Amino acid sequence: NNEQSVPQLLIRDLKFEKPLAKLMFSPDQENHPSKAPVKYGELIVLGYNGSLPNGDRGRRKSRFALFKRPKANGVKPSTVHIACTPQAAKAISNKDQHSISYTLSRAQTVVVEYTHDSNTDMFQIGRSTECPIDFVVTDTVPGSQSNSDTQSVQSTISRFACRIICERNPPFTARIYAAGFDSSKNIFLGEKAAKWKTSDGQMDGLTTNGVLVMHPRNGFTEDSKPGVWREISVCGNVFSLRETRSAQQRGKMVENETNQLQDGSLIDLCGATLLWRTAEGLSRTPTVKHLEALRQEINAARPQCPVGFNTLAFPSMKRKDVVDEKQPWVYLNCGHVHGYHNWGNKEERDGKDRECPMCRSVGPYVPLWLGCEAGFYVDAGPPTHAFSPCGHVCSEKTTAYWSQIPLPHGTHTFHAACPFCAHQLAGEQGYIRLIFQGPLD
Repeated sequence: NNEQSVPQLLIRDLKFEKPLAKLMFSPDQENHPSKAPVKYGELIVLGYNGSLPNGDRGRRKSRFALFKRPKANGVKPSTVHIACTPQAAKAISNKDQHSISYTLSRAQTVVVEYTHDSNTDMFQIGRSTECPIDFVVTDTVPGSQSNSDTQSVQSTISRFACRIICERNPPFTARIYAAGFDSSKNIFLGEKAAKWKTSDGQMDGLTTNGVLVMHPRNGFTEDSKPGVWREISVCGNVFSLRETRSAQQRGKMVENETNQLQDGSLIDLCGATLLWRTAEGLSRTPTVKHLEALRQEINAARPQCPVGFNTLAFPSMKRKDVVDEKQPWVYLNCGHVHGYHNWGNKEERDGKDRECPMCRSVGPYVPLWLGCEAGFYVDAGPPTHAFSPCGHVCSEKTTAYWSQIPLPHGTHTFHAACPFCAHQLAGEQGYIRLIFQGPLD
């Protein structure tokens, strides 16, 4: 097959219809804002393409919306007690009042009581399924198809990992703090946890594996650039990273940065990474309706397999895990899109690497999947590029952005990963431009 003799089709050459722009905006904007509850934002877990493998249930799901509560449940620090015995500390921290206990030694514990704050709402995130946790998060296993894949892993996510405090009045600022209150409304930092007295006499500390946050530069837009990963303390102060996740020595305090979340902030809980999207940011993000329209637009162009000349089509969003017979496949080294075929499958190549019939380049050959989680898109551009090696397809600017982000992995390494399945990216760029063949008629 001579590559030049067939009509090549880059998806960006398709003439996308203007009405698509109307589909871009989130359904929130179609409702009357006066009747709808105030939405502070949403947390989306990286590695899930629109829902958990076994479906979203209750507080365990792939994305969680934070709405203004009917009644404020926020808390703020008040009285500080210094207790000389653990018994005295227990007596101080009564179950009806929120408190944080800092064990300095067997002889001394500092208990900070927290009082009700009528101006804020508190949301708690962690691995525990106890009542105080609003959003239950389990460890993300890259590319796992069912929750049974994840159960055997010893979890590194804290049972009460972090809390987000949202202002109930505009501009509805959201702030993140390490650690969450347990069923007895207590946060307990044991003897081994990193903790210290601040210059103004208050206490602060870090949780075992830490809560890391990265705010992108230029917001969450097509101009976004990765920011710097920081660690957030129990009191919401910002620090440079420790040498490893659970090192005793804290990093340096970063005075000019805050724990305020912004659109596109990433929160890492050591086992799962969450993306924070503000309500305003989501209103500028493509909707599932928009992504569906883009899918139909590609399929309407009738791209063909250059070997079998059969028409290719992306399966519907609901069938995003089952390989369809019309499914497009791609050679990851060159980007040529085909239907599934056995051409060039030389036995000595252990079945993974294949030779592209169009250009003879040798490399992995994988099925293509549309990225269905709209919250990960930095723009509403057509799906022209795919992550390597997983084959998740989205806009060029979205692949370019995520391929630059070093996501925490384990206790001291970082690597770029596909936001839709959490697979570590491979190849020079971590993504490839797709080259489709147009119909021959």
